[in-house]
Amino acid sequence: MFRKMLLALFPVALILAGCAPARSSTSGLTDGMGRVVSLPAPAKTVVSLAPANTEILFAIGAGSQVVGRDSFSDYPEAAKSVQDIGGSMGKYNTEAIVALHPDLILAGGINPPELVASLEQLGLKVFFLANPDSLEGMYSNLETVARLTGHVAETDTLVNSLKVRVAALDAKILPLSYAPTVFYELDATDPTKPYTPGPGSFVDMLIKRAGGINAGEKLQGEWAQISLEDLLVVNPAIIILGDSAFGESPEKVAARTGWSALAAVKDHQIFPFDDNTVSRPGPRWVDGLEALAKILHPGLFK
Repeated sequence: MFRKMLLALFPVALILAGCAPARSSTSGLTDGMGRVVSLPAPAKTVVSLAPANTEILFAIGAGSQVVGRDSFSDYPEAAKSVQDIGGSMGKYNTEAIVALHPDLILAGGINPPELVASLEQLGLKVFFLANPDSLEGMYSNLETVARLTGHVAETDTLVNSLKVRVAALDAKILPLSYAPTVFYELDATDPTKPYTPGPGSFVDMLIKRAGGINAGEKLQGEWAQISLEDLLVVNPAIIILGDSAFGESPEKVAARTGWSALAAVKDHQIFPFDDNTVSRPGPRWVDGLEALAKILHPGLFK
């Protein structure tokens, strides 16, 4: 079974619908489902239903306001001490959520619209934060959550710092004429047809921004399987192990039947990687982008 089920997405409309009320107000914000969500004041207590949302809340200075988080929210370390309200296989403890009396529930792209509707039927205020498809969209998400929780000033500082880092990276990458082909591995339980990010996925976007070519860019779907035969045709120069947390290693990859013919294996260009930095659409995307760029173009960072 695909170990990265958490990555399965439920794309929903656009992130924001262009509304621009006063920055001190939390009324009239349009969420990713096109719903106008109003709060009488910034939320003092928040339940997060997605790891990316939890990371955003802590990053913008709202960590102390998080009273409940899904089971997969494990970053930053302080998030682990927040009450776990479930989420495995999409099942949340609604009784526990109601008992927390949250001012706001922050749903994310991994949460289906049906879950949002069921929570609203319980009288809870829910804001759906749609998945961004770019770094710029991620910045907008940070700013939206900042307005919902009352941390606009801190978030302005954070976003500006992220933009500076990305601009510095872009300045190194954009002049390059060489882009290595990268196979990003999500799950090789079956090494004859491993899972990899397809076109339109977070990883696809970040690999391109880091100056690479995604080996899975022509596959069908954002998360797809590629046959070993097709992988041999693509012949990636670099293999990145997004599944290293599950025990995959360069040594195991090299020992797989048929994989020794790949250029990345021959040249020992196989790298373990923290998949959470690229699979969770939050501020750590910039960490992931920088880490990818250093793997793809190490000479730029000596």
